[in-house]
Amino acid sequence: MLTYEDVTAFFLKAATNLELVTHPEYWTNGRSMEREFACVCHFGSCEGSETRSSCTLSFTWSTLDTALSLEGPVGVCDFFHEPDEQCPHLHTSDIPPLELDLSYVLPLNGSGTGLSEASLLNMTQTLKLRASELSSRTIETRPGVNMTLQDSRLQAESLTVQQRVELPIWHPDGMHGLHDEPHSRSARFVQRSRPATDDDDEDEVVADNPRPEDWLPQVMFDVCLDISQVLEILDTITVF
Repeated sequence: MLTYEDVTAFFLKAATNLELVTHPEYWTNGRSMEREFACVCHFGSCEGSETRSSCTLSFTWSTLDTALSLEGPVGVCDFFHEPDEQCPHLHTSDIPPLELDLSYVLPLNGSGTGLSEASLLNMTQTLKLRASELSSRTIETRPGVNMTLQDSRLQAESLTVQQRVELPIWHPDGMHGLHDEPHSRSARFVQRSRPATDDDDEDEVVADNPRPEDWLPQVMFDVCLDISQVLEILDTITVF
């Protein structure tokens, strides 16, 4: 099974292979016991990086994710009751995907002073189009502008892009099951008959067996490739 440490390691390894500089941070919510991860990525040296484009990737690893990674679907089910064919704990295709949030920032470093509303709109529309074209794994792209108040006037401080990636890490069909209808029954969830004996002729219930470790490293590389390409595009944005 896949662990929180595996997911973060796959991402950091892919980022390093693409020469992205990373600044990872890890947290544990003491109340909910959820685990969180955030990592700032950029190109070049860290000195002066606040004046260049950067991306922060973040996600939340739930307690259900931890239980599945340690015990598997049957272990989660056993904690509550005896497993049976209809038990939702065994239907891992119904578990929501792990969501990666990508937040890009391009500081305008004073060049946004005096930009008209039309110019800002043109820039954000261009940014959305080009970022979408270069993002193979994201499911939405939302550009924006951070504003600051200076000398009683609002001025553009930075351009932003928000993207989201869904990773169905517990779906037995992997990325192929990403767009399955909600609550659809997994084709791999079956009843398997045990060899008949004189004393026991009951069926054994077999849970889904997702193997995200087989496909996640490549998907994480694709995500990091998307990040690197969007960062390159941000650094070529021309202020009108």
